Amino acid sequence: MAQILVVDDEVGIRELLSEILADEGHQVALAESAADARRLRERGRPDLVLLDIWMPDTDGITLLKEWAASGQLTMPVVMMSGHATIETAVEATRIGALDFLEKPIALQRLLTTVKRALRHPESTAAPQVSLAPLGRSGALADAKKRLAQVAQLAAPLLLRGERGMRAELFARLLVPLGAPFVAGAETLAEAPSDLLAKAAGGVLFLPDLSRLERAEQRHIEFLLPRADKYKARIVSFSPVDPRALVEKHDFDPDLCLRLAELTLKLPAVREFAEDVPDLASLMLAQLVEARLCPPRRLAIAALNALRHYPWPGNLAELESVVKDLAFTSLEDEVQLQDVERVIAARGSPGTLPEVALDRPYREAREAFERVYFENLLAREHGSMSRVAERSGLERTHLYRKLKALGLPVGRREES
Repeated sequence: MAQILVVDDEVGIRELLSEILADEGHQVALAESAADARRLRERGRPDLVLLDIWMPDTDGITLLKEWAASGQLTMPVVMMSGHATIETAVEATRIGALDFLEKPIALQRLLTTVKRALRHPESTAAPQVSLAPLGRSGALADAKKRLAQVAQLAAPLLLRGERGMRAELFARLLVPLGAPFVAGAETLAEAPSDLLAKAAGGVLFLPDLSRLERAEQRHIEFLLPRADKYKARIVSFSPVDPRALVEKHDFDPDLCLRLAELTLKLPAVREFAEDVPDLASLMLAQLVEARLCPPRRLAIAALNALRHYPWPGNLAELESVVKDLAFTSLEDEVQLQDVERVIAARGSPGTLPEVALDRPYREAREAFERVYFENLLAREHGSMSRVAERSGLERTHLYRKLKALGLPVGRREES
């Protein structure tokens, strides 16, 4: 017996499908609009959704996109329509729909489609956080474009960025649809042929080169020339530049050059602050969908506070804060006070990241200003009037300064 959600604005179709599916032994929930479907989806994950494309409030394609972007598209969805075009059906499939039923729906076609959908592995799969639906900020959108540009190349790729970046999320964007993604330095203990066979046609990801011992480096030297045979691409990450890898982390210089044949700098979280609310919501949805915590959602004020926090620990810190909020908040809706409580317990955002003193004066000053205003925005929760008051800058000058530093502008509504 499965739990099936039927979403259709026509009462006759809802009742007919409900009777047929109930006769087959399934539990059926009915929604007459996208708003109803959202509410039912937030309460729990159905085993299957039958979703009408044309509805008066929000169409089914838009709702499907919403679920994909929020991490809630973790169940098979079958679209329904009486007058959809081939292009619409193709778009729905691209977004994540499993199948398409044309109205009027033939009984046998309905039962066959439902049975096949319920056998689909997506019906039990736990959701995964992905950067694919994100990209509001220019920094993240640019990084994704560059990754797409080099995705078809076979050359080793070195991703560079700050610690805590969760670089595997970026590396996964390089993997062809359906191809394997093998990650973790611990996999280097496996036999080379077994490891490359696992990654055949996909990506073998090495998460932190600065932590690898010489023995593990020699293993990579053995893998590199054999990767082409398996069409496996080697992608690695380092929180320090190649010269520091060699000079400070005892990394073999020749191997470093080979791994860094292509190098791409990843933006820190503070550089794509506009995407933090969506990313936090995805992380929370993952915990809810995996049934690791009760149903939770982030209030607007909570999302704004997360957006304006500087995240010195990057994605690893964001993920840790979201888990804390999921497990310790008392209400279904996580409030601003919850975010303040969790961040305060971890230490003040006023603990400034180190500004390199070996930079030219102009670069060092800009780096300090960025850290200074990031922390002011975080402490004042994006209130531009309070940031202006604390910094002693006139509002217009403050807006220009934040824009020049590439920082998100906070709330404008204060008088």
